[in-house]
Amino acid sequence: MDVADLIARYDQRVPRYTSYPTAPHFSPAVDGAALAGWLAALPVDAPLSLYLHVPFCDTLCRFCACHTTVVNRPEPLIAYADTLLAEIDLVARAIGRTAPVRHIHWGGGTPTSLPASWIAAVGNRLRERFAVAAEAEVAVEIDPRNMSPASLAALAEMGVTRASIGVQDFDPTVQYAIGRIQPYDVTAACAERLRGIGVSSLNLDLIYGLPHQTVEGVAATVRKALELAPDRVAVFGYAHVPWMKKQQELISVDALPGPLERFHQREVADSELTRAGYIRVGMDHYAKPSDEMARAAATGRLKRNFQGYTTDDAPALLGFGASAIGALPWGYVQNNPRVPQWRDAVRAGQLPTARGVALTDDDRLRRAVIERIMCDLRADLPAIAAALGADPDGLLAAGPMLQAQASDGLVEWDGRTVKVTEAGRPFLRAVAAVFDTYFQASEARHAAAI
Repeated sequence: MDVADLIARYDQRVPRYTSYPTAPHFSPAVDGAALAGWLAALPVDAPLSLYLHVPFCDTLCRFCACHTTVVNRPEPLIAYADTLLAEIDLVARAIGRTAPVRHIHWGGGTPTSLPASWIAAVGNRLRERFAVAAEAEVAVEIDPRNMSPASLAALAEMGVTRASIGVQDFDPTVQYAIGRIQPYDVTAACAERLRGIGVSSLNLDLIYGLPHQTVEGVAATVRKALELAPDRVAVFGYAHVPWMKKQQELISVDALPGPLERFHQREVADSELTRAGYIRVGMDHYAKPSDEMARAAATGRLKRNFQGYTTDDAPALLGFGASAIGALPWGYVQNNPRVPQWRDAVRAGQLPTARGVALTDDDRLRRAVIERIMCDLRADLPAIAAALGADPDGLLAAGPMLQAQASDGLVEWDGRTVKVTEAGRPFLRAVAAVFDTYFQASEARHAAAI
């Protein structure tokens, strides 16, 4: 089957599988009381991972699908940071001890939109309430356009070890269309300053499928990005979901590349990166062979969570801030996405969980299979079931669908193990969806697979 036929058949709207069940299936049945019970039940020696969400930016990029708003006054930012401090106290109190932490990740929005002194204050509060390991990874997402000297100093004080710089595309025409003017020199200067404060791992985020992008333009952007010698590169497909994110209505549909053009843009980015010696990781990440993510992928230790592919194997991820999602052994929780409601709950002394999902045994089984497919591009279904003390019959019932995908060249299927081929890698999410009992192919809430 040629590429055009594969795209027509498999480029459907499917989840990104940063969790299972996925966020659209969370419900108010899981609330702050449920989270409190789960926090109290965490094993004493279980290492934690912490995520802090800052839903603010200086400007709003038209392509963005994140939970974020533009704020240009310090007062709301200070109030938000102060509430983060209170939420950290609430969660630590619910755990009931000084729990060990190995990973801290700041996301957004733009975390450095917070005043520098408050970034430092939140970082210090985390170390007061948790036992943050000396070798802990501290990661932050960066918009190089607003990296002030004060913010840089605050990140240094926090001990940031990894930074992800949003690039998207270096072509001025594309930047104008998406409302993000970011010259190469600005990005390069930011990378240099981050390395100057001790950031040992630098990640760049690129996007294909944006308005006015071409195959040649994507290739040029990748080559320019490689001049910065990033340790990791993520190459995401633009998700055009204007029914969810109104600012995307400012992007002309006529300027967007079609499915086949998007496929070739992804293909050329892959070619440029692998030619430069980067290792493919999952469906959209690349890493230097010496990078821990490449090593984790090679040894079956790669994981996937709400930040995407990761080497973080902590059994619990705790989310702080409006809309932040947490993952615990018993299920997922999400804070209220509206800042006022999140703030009011915290100020009332309540955990601000708005919704979530408690995992069933079948959820855990299918989550394990989906994660191995997304991370390793293969899954031995009976072996995974045996490791969880489960019956594999429910998984093996997907055999006819896997056989159909095998006939199309996406996977190899021997009745026990599914292995995604290189031709199937771009359609990885469609393979994982075979095991998703919640998924409905007509759901418009998800982005296209390519």
